[in-house]
Amino acid sequence: MSANFIITCRKCSLALIFMLILQCIHAQDFNNLQTILKSNGKNLGKQYTVVVQKGGKNIFLAETDELKLKIPTPIGHASTWISAALVMTFVDQNKLSLDDPISKYLPDFKKNMKGYITVKHCLTQTTGLDADASGVMKAASKNKFLSLEEEAAFYATKKLIVDNPGDALSYSSVGLNILGRVLEVISKKTFDRLAVERIFRPLGMRTASFYNEDGNAPNPTSGASCSAFDYLNFMQMFANKGMFMGKRVLSENAINTLLTIHYPDQRIRHSPEGINGSKYAMGSWVDEINDDGKGNIYSAFGPTGATAWLDLKRNYFAAIFSSELQNNQRLQLINQLKQLIYEGFE
Repeated sequence: MSANFIITCRKCSLALIFMLILQCIHAQDFNNLQTILKSNGKNLGKQYTVVVQKGGKNIFLAETDELKLKIPTPIGHASTWISAALVMTFVDQNKLSLDDPISKYLPDFKKNMKGYITVKHCLTQTTGLDADASGVMKAASKNKFLSLEEEAAFYATKKLIVDNPGDALSYSSVGLNILGRVLEVISKKTFDRLAVERIFRPLGMRTASFYNEDGNAPNPTSGASCSAFDYLNFMQMFANKGMFMGKRVLSENAINTLLTIHYPDQRIRHSPEGINGSKYAMGSWVDEINDDGKGNIYSAFGPTGATAWLDLKRNYFAAIFSSELQNNQRLQLINQLKQLIYEGFE
């Protein structure tokens, strides 16, 4: 046996040992994740799913008998990312511009100093309209409006301007739900139908819907239902710069626009508890920023529903769906789970 052959074998053995060590490290990390899930079973309730995907492969899955990974559940404020992407399909087709004033499509916004509000302001939560969480967002989350037309008219005629558009972030249902009505006016189709035709069907999201069973208006901010697996299809499209299964759903420019921090120095008037200084892009929060001022980690997060995040630096995405987790328990536990997953890729 030649010396070169022996050296080669030793190198291969060392490489295999190193790979096994890495696998053990990651297995231990995910074992810790599984332990945390089991020890918090009371807080999580009987309905939760957790999934982590990297390189097109599911590397961690957890589900309960009551909420399987392929079963749809209300996803709350993880809906914002989907609605923002839907708006950008119209921008891609030149049927809408980010600089268009809302009043171009909804004339009621020409009055009361609201004529300066643009599509971009609505997407970035900077409309300047009074929209505190205890008022507008709470009302909209209960879907008391019979239609998006009625809801948009309410914001146009009843809500005051408290900031110049673009000056301050006020996280609420206002901006995206106004845009929901704008899309209906442009297309002459209902918002929930547009979501199916332009996002859910092209991405194979068979369980996803904005349909409101009580007959009231669909809620673009927090009204979608979806399975964890289907939501990963949506995130995969983002990671692939607008492509899914070889087909283009959004242009690369649209993806870059959605992931850009358009107002990095904006003042925060209202934001969900637990954001802790994150910037806002369009439909998602930017949780980690690199030295170039661009985002590494983007998340869909709000007071209710699923939490999902995309880590462009480490090339993975993950989602935590829980229909029973209460808000006072939710922040601490979700942050703990996110940190364990994050550490698994360090």
